[in-house]
Amino acid sequence: MKRFFNLLLVSFVFVSCSTDENNEDNEIMMVDVEEVKAMVTNGEWEITYYEDSDVEETSDYDGYVFTFNTDGTLAVTNGSTSLSGAWSITESENSDDDDSKSDVDFNIFFASPDIFEELADDWDILKYANSKIELWDVSGGDGSTDYLTFEKI
Repeated sequence: MKRFFNLLLVSFVFVSCSTDENNEDNEIMMVDVEEVKAMVTNGEWEITYYEDSDVEETSDYDGYVFTFNTDGTLAVTNGSTSLSGAWSITESENSDDDDSKSDVDFNIFFASPDIFEELADDWDILKYANSKIELWDVSGGDGSTDYLTFEKI
């Protein structure tokens, strides 16, 4: 009987001492929509990382400066080149992405050219801080994951 209680005690200790290493992956990120809007409309931004279906394509956007205006327009410049698009942040109770950890979408829209159309999507916010926002999206076509990072200049 004494062995049984010792075994039970040891089992309890091992079960209660599990690590919390992956706890961050299981938590739902709380996104303050107004805070993100105020953050991105304050200053100019550049793409510091873009991965499309496991292919890193950051260099396609070298030299481009992004300005997220409060009226929902998105201005992009690179020397003499100017493009315009639209952006918004929306809350949805039914996220389109099954793997989404947040029901907040960072929406980007460009009609052209093709390399900017690749950015047009309803991105999920992975992380954000005053000078950086990391976005991700699960592709509807093949299920691959895309990543997009903007950093304030």
